[in-house]
Amino acid sequence: MTVHDKRLAKSHDDILEAMADALDIPPSKFEEAKNRYEAIGNWLDRPESSIAQYDPSISPQGSFLLGTVTRPLTDTEEYDVDLVCRLEATKADFTQKSLKEAVGREVALYARAHGMVVPEERRRCWTLNYAAGAQFHMDILPALPDSQRYQVKLLMEGHRALAQDAALSGHAIAITDKTLPHYDQPTEDWPQSNPTGYAAWFRGRMRVRLTEAKRALSQRERITASVEEIPDYKVKTPLQRAIQLLKRHRDCMFAEDGEHKPISIVITTLAAHAYNEEPTISAALQSILTGMDRFIEDRGGIAWVANPVNPGENFAD
Repeated sequence: MTVHDKRLAKSHDDILEAMADALDIPPSKFEEAKNRYEAIGNWLDRPESSIAQYDPSISPQGSFLLGTVTRPLTDTEEYDVDLVCRLEATKADFTQKSLKEAVGREVALYARAHGMVVPEERRRCWTLNYAAGAQFHMDILPALPDSQRYQVKLLMEGHRALAQDAALSGHAIAITDKTLPHYDQPTEDWPQSNPTGYAAWFRGRMRVRLTEAKRALSQRERITASVEEIPDYKVKTPLQRAIQLLKRHRDCMFAEDGEHKPISIVITTLAAHAYNEEPTISAALQSILTGMDRFIEDRGGIAWVANPVNPGENFAD
């Protein structure tokens, strides 16, 4: 490679880095969202809360957890902050309906106490809408711990390694879905999700660059905390940057065609599979764009993008 080629390659990555940085959620907006959802968590766990006995906790899922948030395409759109509200309870304590209503009641009280509009009930979650200036809303998903049933299911389907990896399967949850026929009946058969396990898999696909980025931040800002103590959201890897760029490309390409717009989890999963710890955004994009299609399976004529921590689930359904 010539000196000119090296300079050109560097300029490509400078441009891509600047583009991805412009797409990222501003730190002040991230902190605002974080403070808001922590405030909701404190409200749900206050002594007067009707669900306080179940030790409710709020945690992010989706792009806020994965570090792949992108700014809305237009000023009229909002950041979608996906949250899990987990209660330390069992299916003997709740039906899906009663769990949804118990969490919804407290979320509604929070909204009223803070002068907000009444939360909207969705199929699986409650949506809390903030004033226009906030430019985000929060989708709060009621959930119960369900790792044992999740691991048994993985074992029955032949995924022994996954079932035995606590980081990938030990934090699975049972969630609610008001369209199911047994929604209001006592049953063990609840829908399941595993955002914490997926995030652990995702971090594993970029472990080298994540550690490297934290070490660089520590040296640059003379942080006394160890690399392990630096929060993931403080840094960005080439994989995360590449996904942000791909999501914005998707937003622009399908701006007039919402029906065929690929969902973010499909882009994220395919990109993470194809990524090979490349050190730059341009190299990451090249690897992803030339290899991501290899991870779309054909299962009996059905396009299948398997959930890496639950292969029986098709993200492309």
